[in-house]
Parts: sequence; C-alpha cells; structure tokens
Amino acid sequence: MTADEIGIVWLSIKVAAAAMAFALPPALATAWMLARGTFRGKGLLQAVVTLPLVLPPVVTGYALLAVFSPNATGGRFVEWLTGAPVAFTWKGAALAAAVMAFPVLVRPIRQALEAVDAGLEEAARTLGANRWRALATITLPLAAPGLLAGLVLGFAKALGEFGATITFVSSIPGETQTLSLAIYGLLQSVGGEGPAGRLMAFSVVLAVGAILASEALARRLPGGGR
Repeated sequence: MTADEIGIVWLSIKVAAAAMAFALPPALATAWMLARGTFRGKGLLQAVVTLPLVLPPVVTGYALLAVFSPNATGGRFVEWLTGAPVAFTWKGAALAAAVMAFPVLVRPIRQALEAVDAGLEEAARTLGANRWRALATITLPLAAPGLLAGLVLGFAKALGEFGATITFVSSIPGETQTLSLAIYGLLQSVGGEGPAGRLMAFSVVLAVGAILASEALARRLPGGGR
C-alpha cells in the first residue's frame, strides 16, 4: 500500500473510533430507556432512533449540514465551544458516522439489557446497592457481550459510511476522505481500479478482523457463554 492509502486507512479508523466514542454514551442511555423504561412516547423514541436507517443518508447529511454549518446556530456554538468548526473536518465525519451508526449500536445493547434478569438488580438493591452501583456491578457486566457486539457493528457501519459523510463534510484528502469516499473517488478516475481494489480488500480484512476479535473477547466477558 502507498503512503496515501495508509493515511486513508488510519483516518478511517480514527473517524470510526471517534464516532463510537461520540455515540456510545447516548446509545447506552437510550437502550436503557427502551429496555427498562415505561413512559409515554416510547414508540416515538424507538422511531426516532431508527430514523437514520430508513432515511436516505443524503437527507441525514443535509440535516447535519443545516444544523452545524459555519453559519448555522449549531455550527457557531460548536466553534465557540471548541475553537474549531465541525463541518468539513474529520470531526464532522465522525459526527456523521456516529449518527448513522447510532441505531445499529442501540439495538444489540437494548437486547442485551433486556436479557439481564431484572430480579438480579432488585436483589442487589435490597442488599444496599443503589441504582447506579447495581448497573455498574450487575447489569453492565452481564450485558457486556451485547454491548461489545453493538460497538463492533457500529464501528463497521461507521467505517463504511458514505452518503451522510460526503454530504456533510465532502471528500477532502487527508481531512475527511475515508475509505468509502476514497474508493468511490478512485472508481470514478481512470486507472483507479488498482488502488480502489487494495482499499476494498483492506476494508474486508479490517471488518472481519474486528468481528473475530470481538467474538474472542466476548467469550471471555461475564455472560459471554450464555
């Protein structure tokens, strides 16, 4: 692989990892609400969570651009908060990937939480553990394989994200040009089939490697043998 191709791969990994860091806390909170909560509007929340999967990715990307462009209120707030814009940067690519991967992340985490016996949490609370301690010591360890599965699926989704990313941050070499954007650009150029093929092959290797690693790790976690 050339230096440029290696740079594209590392940028893609950085964007996907940052996307998971952005998405995991709200995904865990949302999965908990859907798995354990009883409230009006639960169906609406589920619909909103699923929305990025059913909407054309370009629509999601345009919505992000409308909210976080340099002239929009969200964009100005982020620039004031961090000192840098988010649109047309690798952080914007991570944000777009996080939004698109969010439903993929929530679903397995929710299923893992629903599989944990709520009676174990109640037993822990009767023994003096508060809600947060029961969550940290009982629920999350037992749900860890599902959480890990969600992270791997979300990472793979973020790694291959295209439509929302190109709409929100464009394809800027060295800044926002991830694997999928680079492959698309190469396939549109004369003689780009060779580099595109190498990037495609590495994408497959990276995805399969992540899945195998997660399977091996999941078997070592509490509840992994269930």
